[in-house]
Amino acid sequence: MTSILVTGCAGFIGSHVAEHLLQQGYRVVGLDNFDPFYSRSVKQHNLSFCLQHPHFSFHEADLRHGVDALVDALPADPLVAVIHLAAKAGVGPSVQAPVAYLENNVLGTTHLLEWMRHRDIKKLFFASSSSVYGNSPTRPFREDMDVLTACISPYAASKLAGEQLTHTYHHLYGLDVLNARFFTVYGPRQRPDLAIHRFVRQLRAGQPISVFGDGTTARDYTYVLDTVDGIVRGVDYLLRHTHVHETINLGNHRPVPLLELVQTIGQVLGIEPQVEYHPMQAGDVEVTYADIHKAQQLLGYAPQTSLREGLGAFIQWLDRAGLPERLSV
Repeated sequence: MTSILVTGCAGFIGSHVAEHLLQQGYRVVGLDNFDPFYSRSVKQHNLSFCLQHPHFSFHEADLRHGVDALVDALPADPLVAVIHLAAKAGVGPSVQAPVAYLENNVLGTTHLLEWMRHRDIKKLFFASSSSVYGNSPTRPFREDMDVLTACISPYAASKLAGEQLTHTYHHLYGLDVLNARFFTVYGPRQRPDLAIHRFVRQLRAGQPISVFGDGTTARDYTYVLDTVDGIVRGVDYLLRHTHVHETINLGNHRPVPLLELVQTIGQVLGIEPQVEYHPMQAGDVEVTYADIHKAQQLLGYAPQTSLREGLGAFIQWLDRAGLPERLSV
């Protein structure tokens, strides 16, 4: 049976990826450090399907301290690929704690790459971010744009550093890599600090929506199962090709202005939003907008979910999940 390691498997995207791989017949080794950015119980809830599956094994480990503890716990089937989703997430918090982001996202990735090198694991899907494009005036964002001086947050810089590290390991050690720049993923299991999750809770509580900026900032919202489809297609591409080092955008190719997002959430909930304006937050970009032609050509990637459909699915999940009101620690 084909085995794949998924780092960050208890998170929003990682839990969906692990679940999808299990359903596709893979054996999945999951790794997560339960970073206290939000409640451990929420992440354990994310893993509820996987933990009951006979072909899933979970290991609590922190990449900052290396991956050696996994050596004796791996399945007999050799790992054919690693999907590296583990990272300290969030643009705003990275401005307040840059060292923690560099330790987790750069040092942690380096430890993982070294572990892969010594175990001769040659296939890596690396989760990067649209934040590496910064406030580039060229839109939509293409993968061949120069982003070396574009990052405006420690989080973005840490993700770009990860991309550079994967190139180094490709050049020196023959690692096959797909770097995927994710664009504002949303849907069931979304982190509680992110806008859609917060907005739904605020509206239902009769609170005004906090908008940072004048409401014209826009994001290329991408439904989580469309992103997962891109990830799985990416792994399949890696397994079928050699001498690979590519960077792709996994977005939806449609920026949605913030006020449009607020109004659409209100319409889905049947609640008229009240908005409170606040200054822009440090590190935030004005617009994200993915050119997805390369992912379409390489992988057959084609996002299918409209914003309204995705919001409806998220709200249905939130109603079923019964999450605690206090989600952070």
